Amino acid sequence: MKKIEAIIRPCALEELKDVLSKMDINGLTISQVMGCGNQNGWKEYYRGSEIFMNVLPKIEVSVVVQDEKVDHIINTIINVVKTGEIGDGKIFVSDVERVIRIRTGEEGTDALD
Repeated sequence: MKKIEAIIRPCALEELKDVLSKMDINGLTISQVMGCGNQNGWKEYYRGSEIFMNVLPKIEVSVVVQDEKVDHIINTIINVVKTGEIGDGKIFVSDVERVIRIRTGEEGTDALD
């Protein structure tokens, strides 16, 4: 199993949720996060002083899936959220050793469905 974490623009969240739902991908975790990368940030003025804000609001979407679904989900995420501009985000993929559904005690892929 793999965990896919996508850091995306907030404006792309609703469309991504809709597309993943149609693919029968459930069990999403969505978090509001702040971050910076090549996009760098922006300048603001506070009481006449210039302040450089180097973090921007982003959304982190996490999902754990079976290995054979990973490439398809990654390609789907890219197709939905890509604008071609700096700040589109990043996708991280990591191994998941074990998944347990607390309510039933099911493990592995049974716990994902």
